[in-house]
Amino acid sequence: MLYLILSVIFSVLLLVNFRAHARFQVDTRIAILLNYPVCFFTAYLHQPSAIPFHWPSTTDSALLIVMGIGFVITFLLSGFSTQKNGMAPTSLANNISLVIPVLINLFILKTGGEITWSIAAGLTFSFAAIYFCSPQVDATSGTKPVVALLLAVFVAYGLTNTLFGYLNSTLTAQVGGTLPFIMMLLIGSMAGAIVVILWNTWKGTLNWNRNSVLAAIPLGLPNFFSFYFLLKALDAFQNNVAVVLTMYNLSVILMSAVTAYVFFKERLTRKQWLGLAIGCVGIALLNGL
Repeated sequence: MLYLILSVIFSVLLLVNFRAHARFQVDTRIAILLNYPVCFFTAYLHQPSAIPFHWPSTTDSALLIVMGIGFVITFLLSGFSTQKNGMAPTSLANNISLVIPVLINLFILKTGGEITWSIAAGLTFSFAAIYFCSPQVDATSGTKPVVALLLAVFVAYGLTNTLFGYLNSTLTAQVGGTLPFIMMLLIGSMAGAIVVILWNTWKGTLNWNRNSVLAAIPLGLPNFFSFYFLLKALDAFQNNVAVVLTMYNLSVILMSAVTAYVFFKERLTRKQWLGLAIGCVGIALLNGL
């Protein structure tokens, strides 16, 4: 449970970073794209012996690279959707996408263990909490939603999380442990980020400045640790993706809401307070309490 708590804390620190970007005129896209080398270097400092890598079969190695590129693609889709649809609908599509890895792991891959009444009730309460805690979608904004883009965000995040759990369960031990596994994924992420940076720099759409580049460091450090501890949590829970990702996703939403309320004076609606209460019940049920 400690690993999961640490992963949630570092994930919330990521969101706090994003909250500060506007104040320091940081182009968030640059910070995110450059944070992947920071993550890779941090992992290397923790385990220099991970290099040279012990790559698995050609197919599995390709999946690792695709998974890393998938992180960049989901970020881009989320950014496009936020521009076209707004933050609230995009956030909702992202959060509800959790249903994809949960259902696939429970009913197809059969890695979720036995579905007890406590887990079934916990998942039900958790999905309800995610809905209630998500930002309010303003139906009177006059903006016509791009449904295809919202669907792309939903599918991309869902499939990325599913592949993430599957590769962790099948390849981590084979490639030498958690840190080599992370570094191999990050190679794909860095490759994808380089393509995006070159393309957008050529188009002149990136706001290159000192703060945007330096912001990659305080972003990359918590990003690495949130990723590292999430993998360790999956190992501790016998790679029970349905339970771990549900608790992780929900806990990040709950802690983010509380952090925003306490430190940034962001007011919560009654619907979101209800979601927080339901979420606490969901987490308790998932832990068999």
